Amino acid sequence: MKCPNCSSKDIGKIGVNQFYCWNCFIELSVSKGMIFTHQVEEDGSLSSLDDLFEEDNRRISGEF
Repeated sequence: MKCPNCSSKDIGKIGVNQFYCWNCFIELSVSKGMIFTHQVEEDGSLSSLDDLFEEDNRRISGEF
């Protein structure tokens, strides 16, 4: 799997179907073949970044 934001493969697993990009510092979650992207705010809350990406760019194929 590579990050839809920066195309980095430097992705770490932080939970069940949850990942973190160490290159651009966004959190990714995977559900039903789609990657959902979030920015971690200062207070620890998550803000969705999905509206920045085309749906085709958020689809995954195969294993991650």
